[in-house]
Amino acid sequence: MTRDYQFMVVFRLPEELTDEFLDLLPQQRARVTELFEDGVLLSYALSLEHSRMWAVFNAASEMAVLEHLATLPLSRFMQVQVSMLTFYNTHSEPVPGFSLN
Repeated sequence: MTRDYQFMVVFRLPEELTDEFLDLLPQQRARVTELFEDGVLLSYALSLEHSRMWAVFNAASEMAVLEHLATLPLSRFMQVQVSMLTFYNTHSEPVPGFSLN
C-alpha cells in the first residue's frame, strides 16, 4: 500500500504571457480538472499580480509530482519549486442534509 503525501508546488509565471502560452490555457484547465477529479490535485490558485501560481498535490513522492507536472501544458513555460508539506489542512463547507420535504 502506497502512502500519499502532500506537496506544495510554487510556479513562477513567465514575465510575458505569449500567444503560445495563452493558447494552451484551455488545455491546462482541462488537465487541472482531470487531476482534481482523480484526487491528485487538492488546490490550485493563481495571482497574476505577483506572477505566481500555487498547487497542492497528493502523491507518493516528489518524482510522482514531477510526472504530474509534466502533463500540464503550461509547465514548460514556468519555473517550479516542489516542497513536501508536513501537514495540509483545509476547511470545507458542510454538505447540507437531504430533505424529503
